[in-house]
Amino acid sequence: MPEVQISLDGMEVVWGKPTTLSDTRMHYCPGCGHGVIHKVLMEVIQEMGSQDKTVGVAPVGCSVIAYNYMNVDMQEAAHGRATAVATGIKRVLPDKLVFTYQGDGDLAAIGTAETIHSCNRGENFLIIFINNAIYGMTGGQMAPTSLVGMVTSTTPEGRQVHTQGHPFKITEIVATLPGTHYVTR
Repeated sequence: MPEVQISLDGMEVVWGKPTTLSDTRMHYCPGCGHGVIHKVLMEVIQEMGSQDKTVGVAPVGCSVIAYNYMNVDMQEAAHGRATAVATGIKRVLPDKLVFTYQGDGDLAAIGTAETIHSCNRGENFLIIFINNAIYGMTGGQMAPTSLVGMVTSTTPEGRQVHTQGHPFKITEIVATLPGTHYVTR
């Protein structure tokens, strides 16, 4: 059981910002979820005591400056190449805990091949997929994962299957690959 902390005014401290999360003010759009996910991920890393063993990979997109917020070793990657970079890091530094932090443009569009092949090979790292189903950083365009009927700046009438196709269901796809060990939404 964790030690109970008492604040200067005698109140029990029930939550404190993890040391693995920097003091930088978040720049993300309200409601996108990145801030909450950063907090939870950094809480887990701190709880595991693995801050000095962790390497994160953040590619182009909204996640590109995750290194400003996560107080662990971080590496930027070219757009769509996060899992390729993570593969190299993990193979050179096999004792490190490696994760990628990717959005839908990076993982489910330009990086689809790298993602699928990394999963199929059973690479030993964590992929965190932030699927907002929209390209938020560049103006709200339709993403490969935008839902049918979803209104975006490039689909003002909503995504239509007959013209834009079906949403890409990356979670279901990688879950079928023999090298993938655990997939959850």
